[in-house]
Amino acid sequence: MFRNFFVLVIVAATTHVCRAQAPASQQQPQVKVNVLNVCTPSPDEQKEIASALAEIPRKPAFSADFEVDRGRSVLDPRANPLAMAGSGAINTDTTAAADFVRIRHDLAGTTYLNVQYSFSRDSHQMVETLVFRVRDPKDLLQVSIEDSASSVTSATTMLSATTPTSRIKLERFGKSSVVLARCSASSEGVPPDQSAFEPLFSSASTLLSSYRALLGARRLIPEELARIGGSPAPAVLRKTTSAPRAK
Repeated sequence: MFRNFFVLVIVAATTHVCRAQAPASQQQPQVKVNVLNVCTPSPDEQKEIASALAEIPRKPAFSADFEVDRGRSVLDPRANPLAMAGSGAINTDTTAAADFVRIRHDLAGTTYLNVQYSFSRDSHQMVETLVFRVRDPKDLLQVSIEDSASSVTSATTMLSATTPTSRIKLERFGKSSVVLARCSASSEGVPPDQSAFEPLFSSASTLLSSYRALLGARRLIPEELARIGGSPAPAVLRKTTSAPRAK
């Protein structure tokens, strides 16, 4: 009788401990979501963008270190399960490709350590990105300026024009990024009023156009794209299978 009672007490105690631990194990980790207002940043964020753009040297002194890189990036839709789940049927016989060229120069005697200019082109659009990395990052890490154009035109034509900046981004240490982007009409059909941000967009566009010339992008980009595989943009790479050899 005593033995049965002892076993019953142990079982009851074990059940109580498991019930006490269950809520702790079922607790989900807290997820913090930062929502960026890229269409209409706050006045403080506008000041941060203006200050970061003002620190970029208009007449930079490049050091002897530089780099020119080119290549082709292939995107296989099957490698991204989220894309496959969201897009329904995907033609697995094709993969998209983009050609890219990067130019990097170190800067001397400025807030920024180096500047990198990137040009990428696929079958739909061409994208320019100018990135300035801070020499001694405390709050600001880097500034990026981006514009784009349809691949209907050539890279040479795009590089010869002053393409309006479409996106300015400040990456900060331990904080969310500050982003200003051109926004089109919403679902209600009314585009946001971004007239107050035109001075920032204009300043960024001038910098991008200026550094095209300073880095020799107008000449280097078409030359490097031609070395990758000809001037036409790589629309699609098709996978081919060879017929089995006769034994």
